[in-house]
Amino acid sequence: MAPREPRFDVTVAGELNLDLILDGLPESLPTERELLARKMTLTLGSSSAILAHNLAVLGSRVGFASRIGGDPLGEIALEKLAAAGAEVSQVRRAAGSTTGLTVILSRPGPRHILTYPGAMFEMCFEDLDLNYLADARHFHVSSFYLHRALLPRLSEIFERMKRSGLTTSLDTNDDPEGRWNSGLERTLPFVNILFLNAHEAVKTARADSLDKALGKLSGQVPTVVVKAGPEGAVARQGDKEFRSRPPAVETVDAVGAGDSFDAGFLHQYVRGAGIETCLAYGNLAGALSTTRTGGTEAFRDRAHVVKFFQEHSASGPSADGGQPLPSVAAKR
Repeated sequence: MAPREPRFDVTVAGELNLDLILDGLPESLPTERELLARKMTLTLGSSSAILAHNLAVLGSRVGFASRIGGDPLGEIALEKLAAAGAEVSQVRRAAGSTTGLTVILSRPGPRHILTYPGAMFEMCFEDLDLNYLADARHFHVSSFYLHRALLPRLSEIFERMKRSGLTTSLDTNDDPEGRWNSGLERTLPFVNILFLNAHEAVKTARADSLDKALGKLSGQVPTVVVKAGPEGAVARQGDKEFRSRPPAVETVDAVGAGDSFDAGFLHQYVRGAGIETCLAYGNLAGALSTTRTGGTEAFRDRAHVVKFFQEHSASGPSADGGQPLPSVAAKR
């Protein structure tokens, strides 16, 4: 008898909230002044949800587990994620809790990112159905340092997924407290792919250069992937290194581009693609994300998604192999 096909390609346990993006603010942000933004966007935020949304749009079967507050912000975020085709029955609504919110102040120069964590700090081991998460080919977690209630048992969850036969990945994202510990070393032995940006890689490895960080981390995790925005991405597997650059696009907004990269990478990884293909597809997805404001808005427009992949994919998307034609949920 053939083994049962898993329900999902990828399951994700992570945070779910909205991003409020204010564009066109002045370069200087003096206090006690009413400063005017040129544009406002309220969109799906949080690294885990952006990844899950865009992965589902690309055509992967995605199951998502999280905790939100019993408030309208949580419901809006949940509706946006479900509209992409992700399965969201394991998102817990916690009465009395408040769904988190990230406010992004976009202006000339570096942006300000302000997050109220709310329910994302509260999601705990008891909120998760491990059988649901294990019914997949692959398991992923983003925003390691924001899962404060989950951290004491996160390594246990990863170990369970590995024992169940899944491959796993982790994107640490930033540590708001700047300590870069919180038990990450207990989790890494059960991680197949570690996603970071250059800053996170150096801090995680406690190294003084990216090359040294890659050398150290690749001794702990089979595949280390470092994202560098318009410079592309580098992956290290043991002593082998792979590099890939994204297509040149006119960037509107880089919010969520790294999470979109993860989605593109994993979409190919769970289909057995080689590391070069995974990197290239990750770069395509990340570049697509930057063409609209927010991490998911570019993926919500099916015509835009298909046109982008047709124009920028070296081999072109197809329905029967290679780089699959992205598909989106009918509900829009």
